[in-house]
Amino acid sequence: MKPELASYLWESLWQEYKARVNYAQIYQNMITAAGGTVANDHIAFRSLRLIIDSPQGEINLGINHLAQIAETLGYEVAGEYKFAATHLYARHYQHPQAAEFDLPKLFISELIVDELPENIAQLIYQTVSKIPDKIISSFTPVFPDENNLASITQQLKQIFIRPWQIPLRSVVEEVNKTTQYGAWVLLHGYAVNHFTGYINRQNTAAYPDIDTTADALANLGVPMKAEIEGDVSSGLRQTATQAVTEMVTVLDDSSQTEIQIPWTYAYYELAQRYLIEDEPGKPKLFDAFLGKNAQQLFEMTRR
Repeated sequence: MKPELASYLWESLWQEYKARVNYAQIYQNMITAAGGTVANDHIAFRSLRLIIDSPQGEINLGINHLAQIAETLGYEVAGEYKFAATHLYARHYQHPQAAEFDLPKLFISELIVDELPENIAQLIYQTVSKIPDKIISSFTPVFPDENNLASITQQLKQIFIRPWQIPLRSVVEEVNKTTQYGAWVLLHGYAVNHFTGYINRQNTAAYPDIDTTADALANLGVPMKAEIEGDVSSGLRQTATQAVTEMVTVLDDSSQTEIQIPWTYAYYELAQRYLIEDEPGKPKLFDAFLGKNAQQLFEMTRR
């Protein structure tokens, strides 16, 4: 059941993501209109390396929290990446039956909160430490009917929300001065950070590579990142749309009432992979990630 469930879950999240990030829908319409195929290279999620206390015991809000879902679905760790300058760490996961079930890779990152200035770390901790018991109970899903994919998917989707209290506006704005990643997570929690169009699978002469695809999207009015990261020799080239801006809910400091302010949500990424030689005379398609590329893409949600 696991690979089928993974496929069902990612498709459900993809439909919700497209409704929020219309650039992804524009991409899908463009590729399918040209007779091509839309495939997903990877899905990215963000988190906080932070442990909080709860009635159920200690809870790790970082990669380990999302990894329990990835591993339940059969995914395995395939690489790790460190970003010292921005206090980030990431792992990517692959599924052993990815080819058979057309399953994307997962790129899960976390902000190392303990490395931040103490006042910023405290603001983050105070915000995320209050999670309702009913939400905590959904952190470890139970599947009484393993054959009901729709029911299990609904359970699993409860993980991909913001589980903690609505943050104060002043907290979000203060955290954002030090770490835009941290402010983003306070607002969006474990919501999908981005999906990624897989150029290699487009299979249409109209858009043979990442360059023509990005140019075509720009011509359709989609705001694109100015550069394409990486080069052919590195095995991976990536670019992205700009992040969409949404109205998000925060608490007004004076009245303690809910108000709406504009903030970045997600972008849509494009990735093209190339053959590299791990061993002389034995080329293989590069299937990992590049830290330098990833660092540049993290910045796409900067407000």
